[in-house]
Amino acid sequence: MKRFFLFTALGISSMSLMFCSKSGSGGDSTEDTTSVTTNIKYIDTLPGTTPLVHPGGLQIAEDFTRIKNAISANTEPWVSGWNKLLANSHAQLTYTASPTVKLIRGGSSREEPDPDNYSHAFNDVAAAYQTGLRWKISGDTAYAEKSIQILNAWAATCTTLSGDPNIALAAGIYGFQFAVAGELMRDYKGWKTADFQKYQQWMLNVFYTLNHNFLLYHQNSCPDHYWANWDLCNIASVMAIGILTDNRSLYNEAVNYFQRGVGNGNIRKAINYVFKDTNLAQLQESGRDQGHATLVIALLSPICEMAYHQGDDFYAFNDNMVLKASEYTAKYNVANLPVPFQNYTYNNCSTITTLTQISADGRGTVRPMYAMVYNHYVKRKGLTAPFTLMGVQTTQPEGGGGDYGPNSGGFDQLGFGTLLYTR
Repeated sequence: MKRFFLFTALGISSMSLMFCSKSGSGGDSTEDTTSVTTNIKYIDTLPGTTPLVHPGGLQIAEDFTRIKNAISANTEPWVSGWNKLLANSHAQLTYTASPTVKLIRGGSSREEPDPDNYSHAFNDVAAAYQTGLRWKISGDTAYAEKSIQILNAWAATCTTLSGDPNIALAAGIYGFQFAVAGELMRDYKGWKTADFQKYQQWMLNVFYTLNHNFLLYHQNSCPDHYWANWDLCNIASVMAIGILTDNRSLYNEAVNYFQRGVGNGNIRKAINYVFKDTNLAQLQESGRDQGHATLVIALLSPICEMAYHQGDDFYAFNDNMVLKASEYTAKYNVANLPVPFQNYTYNNCSTITTLTQISADGRGTVRPMYAMVYNHYVKRKGLTAPFTLMGVQTTQPEGGGGDYGPNSGGFDQLGFGTLLYTR
């Protein structure tokens, strides 16, 4: 792990992210405006010339050694997780991709008259990831060729993203997922160097530009207007694209914003209240609804996992905040037990609303997300996570895109945590 710098509340406000600054007025300040009542260990960044670890997205080489050994020994729950992948319609050689020139989320609107077509992206990137996994685990290069075929087709076809403000969600969620799929396949010798470089440039041109501008300007709105998941998916995308393109400056941008950004994707805003003497922490979206609250966990954990593979332990940040948030969310949604709630004031730029209780809207939302969190804290670190364990047991074996309905929410996470993260 890299070194840490310790900052007090007095020292934070003077800090800025030089690479995020932009001349002229209208941009969000990069100073940290989050209230800090205790000393926080911030993760230092390395110089921009420092190479990143590859493969270093959601999976690294040792993960596949562990998985293949477990499957060869017919060990559960890996076998069930593998069979879950094999059964998914997106993980098949017969899958046909349908890339679009203009990827639209928020269509049939004032900003974009053409209708939505973003289902093409979330289905195709799920297929590229799943067929890539089948190659990594089985060694069958036919699945590698299918994955590369899908990724190359998108890089050759898609030139722009469009839509109403929801374009930021497309840039974040699908940017993150396409980058992770690309990183998964980067060591496949059959991916021609020119095609891989074209794919990297596509990610920078089509996705990163929107990610960066959203985090800096929040679509010319005040940064608190957007709930945490908007920032988090764009942070995840910047981090994943930085890894894919071996661009330490992009990776540093994500690391710094995750710790010090003014928007609700700042980890101490996304997890906005830690209950003293408990293992519980409230999410900024807990009072909104549980569909979005669970999405926050599903975005926080891959950010932590990618960073962990690069030597940065955000899982441990501020005394395991992510674990406490997972426990809180699982206790309410899986164990169906009451949890405490700290009043939260939401500012949409013109109106201030105080949320006084956790929202029951969407309570019980199921996402394939708990295995990643559980296996880090319990299996890697030896901690306890009883409610997160209940989440693992409820969704085991975890599936992925295509296993949780046809709508976008079922594809917001790449999934297959039972197979990929069990230790």
